[in-house]
Formats: sequence, C-alpha cells, structure tokens
Amino acid sequence: LAEAAESAAARSGEAVLVVPDRERLVVLATDGGAAVAACTAYAGAPESKADEDALVVGLSAPAGPIAAATAYRQAEQALSVARRRGRVLVEHEHVAAGSVLPLLADDAVRAFADGLLRALRDHDATGRGDLVASLRAWLSRHGQWDAAAADLGVHRHTLRYRMRRVEEILGRSLDDPDVRMELWLSLKATSGE
Repeated sequence: LAEAAESAAARSGEAVLVVPDRERLVVLATDGGAAVAACTAYAGAPESKADEDALVVGLSAPAGPIAAATAYRQAEQALSVARRRGRVLVEHEHVAAGSVLPLLADDAVRAFADGLLRALRDHDATGRGDLVASLRAWLSRHGQWDAAAADLGVHRHTLRYRMRRVEEILGRSLDDPDVRMELWLSLKATSGE
C-alpha cells in the first residue's frame, strides 16, 4: 500500500507522507488526489481481502495542514467503524450520514446498557411490574403520560407509579435529559433480547 500511494503521488506530482505505525499505515495525501485513489483502489483489490488480516481503510474528511490532528482522529474513527462493520473502507464523512443506532452494536455500549437496565430487568423478573416496557413506552412518547399509558393499557397513575419506581431502583432522575438519553439508547442497544 505504501508503494502504491507513493508511486501514484510521484506520477501526479503530489506531496504525500506515508508513516508506518505498528500494524497500521498513516497516509497524509491531497484530497481527491492520486495517492488517495491508489489507496482506495488497493483496498478494493481482491487480493487485499484474501485473509483475516485484510486491509481496512479509514479516511478523514478533507483537512488542511493545520487540522492534521483532527483529520487523524477522524481517520481513526472511520477505521474503527470499518472494522466493526466488516468493511474494507469507510470515509469519516459517511459515518455521520447514517444513523447512530448501528453504533450501539459495539460491545462496550452493550455492556453499559445491560448494566444500566439490569436492576429493572431483575425487578420485572419477580413479577412485580413491567418497568422496562413502561419506561420504553414513556420515553417513546416523550414523557406524555396519557399517550404512554394508553399504549400500555394502564391508567396514567399506574404509569406514574412505575416511573417513580424506575427512578428509585436506578437512583437517577428521569427529569435529567442525559439520563433519559442514556436509558433510551440502552433500550435500543438491547432491543434484540
């Protein structure tokens, strides 16, 4: 890959910097230039996919020399997404173009979600209520008591009691938007269960 990028840049008169970094190769090249095209073509070649150590590429958004540190972080993020999704090449600009929901499949996110919801699931397993489903309904209705209660087929006072129990069990306030966001994403990350 290093040879392909350097040769392409030399042929087109572009500047390129290729730096080996442990098992990775960092390439600083002109946006849309020959070196980037060579890297993309090399990553897409059948022989680069032949084994489990296949080449994986993460591309940053275009950046000037002053923003090289930001570009490096973006390339790292794109590389991480490419590895998780089993893709050969991911561009940073396309990471944010989709939904955040596929990112919830990450093992660390899943472990966080399982830990956060464990006490509620343990409570529900005793048959003393359906706090997880109630929380999901309440959050999906943006805290609208009547609509969420109707979805569940319970009285709004029953739902209010259940949400107080959720707060007591978790030791967190549902008035905090960060808590609501963490709970919603945790429910989404574990929705396959």
